[in-house]
Amino acid sequence: MGIRRPEIVTFKADTSLLEAMKAVPNRSEFIRSAVLAALDGICPLCNGRGTLTPNQKNHWESFSVHHALQECGECHEAHLVCRGRSRRRTRQAH
Repeated sequence: MGIRRPEIVTFKADTSLLEAMKAVPNRSEFIRSAVLAALDGICPLCNGRGTLTPNQKNHWESFSVHHALQECGECHEAHLVCRGRSRRRTRQAH
């Protein structure tokens, strides 16, 4: 088993993005960090596609019978809560 060398990944960028990146000292490191940060925030259900497959939708519908999206009273972001949980307990989790 040999040492794996890093692979080169390329992507298209419009003029405004290229101009904005000219001031970044280490563009490769910046792009790696941005991609890793974006991957960390991907929806675990749709994997960042923004839509659910028919099977995922069936699973979601089953799950959502006992769970709901609720707005956090502090940060105002949506989060999942069990329908049986009290509002007070969800606030403490934040």
